[in-house]
Amino acid sequence: MDIGRKIKELRLQNDLTLENLASRSELTKGFLSQVERNLTSPSISTLEDILEALGTNLSDFFREEKEEQVVFSTQDFFVDEQDDYTIEWVIPNAQKNEMEPILLTLHPHKQSQELQSHQGEEFGYVLKGAVTLVQGNKKYKIKAKETFYINGKTSHYLYNHGSSDAVVLWITTPPMF
Repeated sequence: MDIGRKIKELRLQNDLTLENLASRSELTKGFLSQVERNLTSPSISTLEDILEALGTNLSDFFREEKEEQVVFSTQDFFVDEQDDYTIEWVIPNAQKNEMEPILLTLHPHKQSQELQSHQGEEFGYVLKGAVTLVQGNKKYKIKAKETFYINGKTSHYLYNHGSSDAVVLWITTPPMF
């Protein structure tokens, strides 16, 4: 861990100058500058004084937060191929998130699994082909570059009424697949 860099980041997040921090921690501006540049190391007691002036403590300061993955490639995707459709989970372990995006490839004249009534919302973007959204006794035709946005109060599914595969980016909240 780069202690000096982390102290500097905290100081800047708190909108403090070196002079402000020196005054609050009863240390010299020169000493703090050396600490931030890793030219010297503070004692535990001195580090506690600095951190107190920055509104934190040793425990929080040294807690390493696992950096979350932000960008995903096709190697990260999980694929489930069924007879009627293929689902690609484009975010691994999305069940722990608030929403779940999938790529659904629906084969011609086939339907997706039916999603039962739930408390969430769903968004879909048809990337290729055309589908019919069947929601209760209502049907909506959606073609490429069109979207749908629904609540989950009524069971629903997608049907590919075309003669080639349809591909839909489908996002549910909470995760449903």
